[in-house]
Amino acid sequence: MKLAEALALRADAVRRVEQLRARVVGSARFQEGEEPAEDAASLLAEAGEVLGEYESLIRRINRTNAVSSIGADGTLTDALARRDVLRLRHSVLIDAADAAAGKHGGYVRQLRSELKMLSALPVADLRRQADAVSRDLRELDVRIQRANWEVDLVD
Repeated sequence: MKLAEALALRADAVRRVEQLRARVVGSARFQEGEEPAEDAASLLAEAGEVLGEYESLIRRINRTNAVSSIGADGTLTDALARRDVLRLRHSVLIDAADAAAGKHGGYVRQLRSELKMLSALPVADLRRQADAVSRDLRELDVRIQRANWEVDLVD
């Protein structure tokens, strides 16, 4: 099984657990003289089985990420950490540029006699930096996705 398939199965397991949770909660209590819509105990047992599969997938995915090299980026784990940092860096740069440009509302000068608001940061430079980070992020994400379809899941 390829790593990408395991990632899809992991996402599916999360959805199944959430669906089972909702069904258990909906069937956990019922009115006297009525029958519950579903057997809450069997739903809970099924959720336990899915959670066991989910844990197994997470362990195998983490082991695979730790031992799979994707070239200059190091292991997949290294690349995933780098991707998370690039996403956060991009967000910080965009928010800083927007704030410096006055896009988050705030004070608007109506008369020439009122104080003028100045930018403490170079907006154009921040936007260029954000664009460069965004490009790096896209390129890294492509390498990660490629590896996900090339790397076999370890036991």
